[in-house]
Amino acid sequence: MKVEFSPPTPPSSADQPEAKAEPAPVVATATWVDGAVLVEADDPEMQGGVERAFRRTAVVTDDASYRRLGTHGEVQVQPGDLEWFRAVAYVRVPGVTEGGFDPAAGYRRFDESIERLESGT
Repeated sequence: MKVEFSPPTPPSSADQPEAKAEPAPVVATATWVDGAVLVEADDPEMQGGVERAFRRTAVVTDDASYRRLGTHGEVQVQPGDLEWFRAVAYVRVPGVTEGGFDPAAGYRRFDESIERLESGT
């Protein structure tokens, strides 16, 4: 699994006509390879920040997809597997702050769900 990080895009003005948005440049990547995280970035400061985010420590998240049925509250995800890698990308790296498992949205394709989260609608 590979996560690409891009700088935030400025919100479009209502006065400007709708134009096809160009994808933001990728400034860093984090890749899950055989149980380890490989971070790549041109900027050493950016690389250090992403490496710090993906340090091998537990992640605490309030994502319902990690909880047992009938429970509520935060869950601790231990390092060492792909679920931990995913949780780090959502919790420790700024960006999309909404999300999680939504059983009612199972009809949406993954890219539609991400687009919806990024647009804030």
